[in-house]
Amino acid sequence: MEEILNMQRNKSPYDLNGVPDLNTAIPLGLQHIMAMFMGNITPIIIVAGILGFAQDIKINLIQATILVAGLNTLVQVYTLGPMGAKLPVVVGTNFSFAPVAISVASKFGYEGVLGAALIGGIFEAFLGFHMKRIRKFFPPIVTGTVILAIGLYLLPVGINSFAGGYGAPDFASKENLILGTIVLAVVIFFKEFTKGVTSSGAIFIGTIVGTVIAFLMGKIDITPLLQADIVSVPRPFSFGYSFHIEAIIPMVMMFVVSAIETMGDMSGITMGGAKRELKDSELKGGIICDGIGSAFATIFSVLPTTSFSQNTGIIAMTGVMSRFVVGIGAMFLVVSAFIPKVAAAFTLVPQSVIGGSLVMIFSMISISGINLINQEPLEGRNAVILAVSLGLGYGIGLVPGVIEAFPESIRYIFTDSGFVVAGTLAVVMNLILPKKNEKVEVSVA
Repeated sequence: MEEILNMQRNKSPYDLNGVPDLNTAIPLGLQHIMAMFMGNITPIIIVAGILGFAQDIKINLIQATILVAGLNTLVQVYTLGPMGAKLPVVVGTNFSFAPVAISVASKFGYEGVLGAALIGGIFEAFLGFHMKRIRKFFPPIVTGTVILAIGLYLLPVGINSFAGGYGAPDFASKENLILGTIVLAVVIFFKEFTKGVTSSGAIFIGTIVGTVIAFLMGKIDITPLLQADIVSVPRPFSFGYSFHIEAIIPMVMMFVVSAIETMGDMSGITMGGAKRELKDSELKGGIICDGIGSAFATIFSVLPTTSFSQNTGIIAMTGVMSRFVVGIGAMFLVVSAFIPKVAAAFTLVPQSVIGGSLVMIFSMISISGINLINQEPLEGRNAVILAVSLGLGYGIGLVPGVIEAFPESIRYIFTDSGFVVAGTLAVVMNLILPKKNEKVEVSVA
């Protein structure tokens, strides 16, 4: 009760337990949703399209994906039993699971995907309960390297969106580049030259301005909004489950990747928004929620969920740490799942408009990683860990042909998540390289 009263007295959007007025919280929450909305539903759209699902099933899966993202975000923010980091963590469908899901579905059907995801989610939750023991393997130099690698890995995604979205017929057109530049300029102006809610909500303002300009340019077709149903209820258990060891192994490996990414994102949130390291209790609850939330997603036949890095970047950029703000955004997701017209409205925002802010958002993730790394002098041992981990991890992500000879499941993990290579190398090198006060005797025959 005392905590609730304190939250009611504290209206600061920059405080973890701050509860700002709705006229402040709503735009700040919406900018989180605008940044992640298309990224959340795109993986299931791609998988459903490749697998040839009927239109009514596709629509139901999209609605279910939105609902699961909203509910899992609420649990991360406010906790449910041992689940939840009690941090402003935004959850959505992890794109990295899409290629694995397609590969598994081609052999065992979509039921095989859901069965493997159920086991994988439970496995990640098990890891979460033991994170306190594992945490010692992730000092600032390791965690910072992971966060930096995530930010660098996402930069091409931001640039692709800036140019209109990869595969778009007007990719890199003058109109798209102008739109992205205008949005970026508006975001910078409101972030740096104004104060209060307009500074914190710079991304929201930039997105609205960009969307209005895009509409005037004739780049927005409102037909999907007009055709969307007013009310529709997502259906659970559209598919069943089947369990195959060949499907479970690569899926479990992807859940290890998801745990590393979530740890990096949460560390980015606390470092970027609160200038402190992640607590053991936050890490444990966040990873457990990641796993159980993904297992819950299979009930609605959708892909696993994890923290969204673009929202980590928003917090690093704005400093807005209020869980209430992200909770407001999560409620918009839940409502959108039952009112397709609301969901359709979010999908109207052009990719070039979203990309205008993503370029800066993803860069801020890297800066959070740099801040973590710089907690200790970047020289000697730490410099070697960063150089080798980032060089190989980020390098393999840029030149995926290097691992062409590896098994397909391994290629999926390393190609789509170069930061996993960086993180793995950083952990191993942190364990084997001697520290300053350690002496290693080497005998020469």
